[in-house]
Amino acid sequence: MSTNRTTPPRSRRRARLVLAAAITAAAALTAPVSQAAPAAAEKPATAEKPSPGAPGLGDPMFPLDGNGGYQVDRYYLDFDWQAPRTPFEATTTIKARSTQALSRFNLDFGGNTLHTVTVNGTAALASRTGDELTVTPKSPIGKGSSFTVKVTYTADPTQTRHRDDAIEDYGWIPTPDGTVVYPQPNGSRLIFPGNDHPSQRAPITFRITTPGDRTAVANGKLVSRTERPGGRVRWTYDSEQPLSTQLVQLAIGTFRLIDGEGPGGLPLRDVVPDSLVEPTAAYRALTPDHLKWLEGKLGPYPFDRYGVLVGDTDLGVALETQTLSLVPKADLLGTRVDAERNLVHELTHQWFGDSVALKSWSDLWLSEGHARFYEREYSEQHGGDSFEAAMKTAYQAHDQWRRDYGAPAEPTEPNLFKRMRYDGSALVLYALREHVGDATFQQIERAWVRGFKGRTASTQQFVDLASKVAGQDLAGFLHPWLYGDRTPPMPGHPDWVVDPAT
Repeated sequence: MSTNRTTPPRSRRRARLVLAAAITAAAALTAPVSQAAPAAAEKPATAEKPSPGAPGLGDPMFPLDGNGGYQVDRYYLDFDWQAPRTPFEATTTIKARSTQALSRFNLDFGGNTLHTVTVNGTAALASRTGDELTVTPKSPIGKGSSFTVKVTYTADPTQTRHRDDAIEDYGWIPTPDGTVVYPQPNGSRLIFPGNDHPSQRAPITFRITTPGDRTAVANGKLVSRTERPGGRVRWTYDSEQPLSTQLVQLAIGTFRLIDGEGPGGLPLRDVVPDSLVEPTAAYRALTPDHLKWLEGKLGPYPFDRYGVLVGDTDLGVALETQTLSLVPKADLLGTRVDAERNLVHELTHQWFGDSVALKSWSDLWLSEGHARFYEREYSEQHGGDSFEAAMKTAYQAHDQWRRDYGAPAEPTEPNLFKRMRYDGSALVLYALREHVGDATFQQIERAWVRGFKGRTASTQQFVDLASKVAGQDLAGFLHPWLYGDRTPPMPGHPDWVVDPAT
């Protein structure tokens, strides 16, 4: 996610406490169930006693996000979209596998009007408190079992939430003739029920029915376009690879689908509102060059296709939705330097944050820091500001950002998407490159995206891998940068000075 616009600070900042009780409750629900020893050696072991799956994963930022006791194998999203800002009927079907014997389990689901819930075709009890939808099947689910959950509901394509950081509004975002979605950080629950945490990945099949004069798009590949009764059309997409819920994209509008080709024949697909096709054409045509430049730094692009969805919205936020980055129209109607910064930023995320996903929200610096690092490096080489000057400015403010927003790898929830996770985190990578040298730094980067492709990874795993590649223990160098109260000296720049945090 990127936002390069300057906005005045908000006068109101909501302080949110992470309740220890929520984490304690989640831990209690995931505690192993004690089992009595079998009466005789020749008898089979006692089956695990069913117990509730945890209502959250205990992430320090959002302790109730995600759920315990199962893993999602695939989502099927069926949306009968009608018109802009108009509620419509929706069904989410979840294929999952239990990781414990389940008496009940939770889904993350906020808003919308709930109708029915079934488990393996049988009606289940369902209750909702806040964003927690608790499902009690008629019969317990044995450990290691496959099961299917089907939820029917009425979706509201105007439903949004707000954060006082770079995210601003998120959820369903209306456009003049349809909708786009901003699911980051945890807005996918406004779109469909699921396991809403960046570490929980699963492929998705989208089946979106629209009026005949609208086009639906989503992550991945268009599988079919089928005429339906009443002049309607059903669009089916397959995400092709698993993705985190925060990276889901589906949009409806009067779009033009513009196909192209990237390096090595990579299929490219831009999705553009009719009125914006020509005004955005020149900057969108730069994607093959951006891909070539990033592949030279990081190695092969990690997915089967890529494209840009031009958002006909006034929000100042671009988003790295997997294989189809959402870029607001204003970002493509300004200067080339500004447009390329945002385009390269979201494309970089396909490696960092999408292919290599976050293990916890505290690892966000790895995603946003890398996207800002390569965005600024590219921009300097293509007519933009000096990368070193930008890092010197970030260094000067780093102690103040630590005080206000938390250290790079130690954010607080209200400040998760503040400046520290962008330039402040790119500065950590800049310091690492200055410390180990450019050649070793590039080896670390390529090893990271290659070794963790299609997986989740943590800050500690980055420190461990960087140490292995560099042939030296980098924990003593990186930990003060990532977690310390004060900004360490910048290698190679003894003249750089940090402003005191007053």
